[in-house]
Amino acid sequence: MKYYLIVGEASGDLHASNLMKSIKAADPEARFRFFGGDLMSSVGGERVRHYRDLAYMGFVPVLLHLRTIFANMKLCKRDILAWKPDALVLVDYPGFNLSIAEYVKKKSDIPVYYYISPKIWAWKEYRIKNIKRSVDELFSILPFEIDFFEKKHSFKINYVGNPCVDAVHDYLQSGRVGRASFLSANSLPEKPVVALLAGSRKQEIKSNLPMMLSAMKAFPEYQPVIAGAPGIDKEFYASYLKEGASILYGKTYELLSNSHAALVTSGTATLETALFNVPQVVCYALPMGRLYSWLKRNFLKVKYISLVNLIAGSEVVRELVAADMMVQNIKSELGKLLPEKGKERAAMLKEYSRMTDILGEPGASERAARKMVSLLKNADKAQV
Repeated sequence: MKYYLIVGEASGDLHASNLMKSIKAADPEARFRFFGGDLMSSVGGERVRHYRDLAYMGFVPVLLHLRTIFANMKLCKRDILAWKPDALVLVDYPGFNLSIAEYVKKKSDIPVYYYISPKIWAWKEYRIKNIKRSVDELFSILPFEIDFFEKKHSFKINYVGNPCVDAVHDYLQSGRVGRASFLSANSLPEKPVVALLAGSRKQEIKSNLPMMLSAMKAFPEYQPVIAGAPGIDKEFYASYLKEGASILYGKTYELLSNSHAALVTSGTATLETALFNVPQVVCYALPMGRLYSWLKRNFLKVKYISLVNLIAGSEVVRELVAADMMVQNIKSELGKLLPEKGKERAAMLKEYSRMTDILGEPGASERAARKMVSLLKNADKAQV
């Protein structure tokens, strides 16, 4: 069968690539066409556009690239109908993907599957109308979404577990790189490491990384190592590297598994850091931070922004967001988590264990793939 997939960022590329592998295991005749990244390309199929051509963040960047965004959307819609896949598989990225879903539903009978459901429980809850109208099957990776979609909005979903659990489990099973080998192989000095995961987009990095590096100066016995974002070249990081940091590309899991602590911009990375049992501070600077903080208190529908806290249902990791994101606060919170300094390290690690139990066992990609293939095969039988 033919599967058309659309992702809009690096984490989507990772999870979609694992889903594609699982689809191939359940459907050996599977063929893929996609808007995606290098990891998806390594699985096979034909890439129409790289996700870097889609990933614009913030009002001004989006406004400046509106022509490109609309051109890609038009191309995507046309290409899906021309290729006539057996299923359209959307991965997160709701601003783009929900528009595609609506168009495809109006213009064809192609089933629309949404893997990694839009986070409408946090904002833009009105999008539930679009989802009910345009999505045939929703595949959730967060356990608290079951109540949100099924109880609150009477929309049945498929909870399949979290693909981050799969990815970290697979890495650890393949053989962890020891600390000495890690430092030597990457030409790093013999000092304990604090990982800096400052986001996957340039604006995120510009907003967060300078303050992270400034805070690290208070801990000279530790070395900051940046996880380089896929698709952003080393030249972009040049000014930050002058601050005494090192950078590694394509080795985020290796970095986390050898780090004593981490400063992490909110997103999938907060969950991955927790799954590696690395104590962390969530750092997310925003333009007009005080305004955002006021909006969060009065309008945002969730108490937390990090997946760790949302899944656990309590403040496991400290979130420094908007007006709270200051160098002094980073120093204070990081200091509490370092082995010889921190008093809260053990408590955080205990809560990580509880969060992992809530998420469940590995196998999200396989469960989602088997369900998708089963639905398509049953639909074929019904038409015979």
